[in-house]
Amino acid sequence: MRRFREKYFGDADFYKMVFAVAIPIMIQNGITNFVNMLDNIMIGQIGTESMTGVSIVNQILFVYNLCVFGAVSGAGIFTAQYYGQKNTDGIRHTVRFKLLTVMVITVLTILLCVFCGQSLISFYLTGEGSAESIKASMISGREYMLLMLTGLPFFMITQVYGSTLKECGQTLLPMKAGVAAICINLLFNYLLIYGKFGFPMLGVKGAAIATVLSRVIETGIIIIATHRNTEKNPFVIGLYRSLAIPADTVKRITVKGTPLLLNETFWSAGMATLAACYSLKGLNVVAALNISNTICNLFHISFIAMGEAVAIIIGQILGTGDMKRAKETDTKIIVFAVLLCSAVAVVMFFTAPLFPDFYNTSEDIRQLAAKLIMISALFVPQHALLNSLYFTLRSGGKTMLAFFFDSVFIWCVSVVLAFALAKFTSLPILWIYFFVQLADGIKAVIGLVLVKKGVWLHNIVE
Repeated sequence: MRRFREKYFGDADFYKMVFAVAIPIMIQNGITNFVNMLDNIMIGQIGTESMTGVSIVNQILFVYNLCVFGAVSGAGIFTAQYYGQKNTDGIRHTVRFKLLTVMVITVLTILLCVFCGQSLISFYLTGEGSAESIKASMISGREYMLLMLTGLPFFMITQVYGSTLKECGQTLLPMKAGVAAICINLLFNYLLIYGKFGFPMLGVKGAAIATVLSRVIETGIIIIATHRNTEKNPFVIGLYRSLAIPADTVKRITVKGTPLLLNETFWSAGMATLAACYSLKGLNVVAALNISNTICNLFHISFIAMGEAVAIIIGQILGTGDMKRAKETDTKIIVFAVLLCSAVAVVMFFTAPLFPDFYNTSEDIRQLAAKLIMISALFVPQHALLNSLYFTLRSGGKTMLAFFFDSVFIWCVSVVLAFALAKFTSLPILWIYFFVQLADGIKAVIGLVLVKKGVWLHNIVE
């Protein structure tokens, strides 16, 4: 029994270390998703068509967000291990690599959305619904998209700085900047969506303007605070004196990082395609999924933060070369993540019927959203396990394995299953959603085998 406890559970110092990393991430993500939920409710008060248009655009921009995340994550594996080595030059090179990569992604995304945005939105408007509803959703979505594009450069810079600080063990500054941005976003959402206190009533345009403004504020805070504290952040000294990166570093980051960039791109595109498959069951499903996803994201902060904790803590330990400690620590974090998220799942399941009532939409959509949330709650512990396994593989530089584990699976199993069930069967959306979630159990078994074998135990910055 004692050996069991020592293997799977840590002491008080262990949990203090995990919480020191995870709690600021949970707070930032929690407040962000809570405000996103309030945004969603505010837009939902305008009408179902506005909510549908905005949710479609957010699904499209979700692909961009994860492409940026993949780009900074690829270099971030090296950042965490360089930090474990106290190699400031190495960290500086990874920051430059991140900046150059996300600039390319951002420019390409803006061009794509400007010239092909209408076609992308119409991809989701193929299910049952009146011509008037489809047209109204398209107009709202297009207006929202064009304004949101102006905030992408600020989002990109925030991700570069925020990810680097987290990989260096500093999770408080990104949290503070995020909280400030969230407050700005919420305030101006209220003022501009509804036209309060003399402000114009702009509807979905107001929601987009508020989001862009909040991103400008967040970027300003995080850049100023990081560059002011050179003692804590020595990598900023001379950061922009040159954008030169040693060829060997570029090669190594590219080899390890490209699979992660591709993974986030294909995975997010897979998630967007999944949503399109579900939408074959009608526009009501699009609206219900928008409500469900918004609420679920509020609860999913638990396993997302624990996954980031795995990446940061295990990456730093691998940088020191202590493989035994890395494996032991990883096992304990994974167990803790699953147990923590099991408790979250219980709360999520029993509170599911409460949230959809805040939306100004039909009773059918509210009931469908509540049931989707309850199904999602059943699989939160599974998501916690999968997320921890993914970040474990990634932390040791096994990015190609992570790519197959994540992206190949979603396209070859999840998307195929969802499309087949939605297109060729009469199953209701709830059963389709359940079976797609259940199929991820196959991925969990594969991940457990890979992590247990220790294929990820590598120092990639030696």
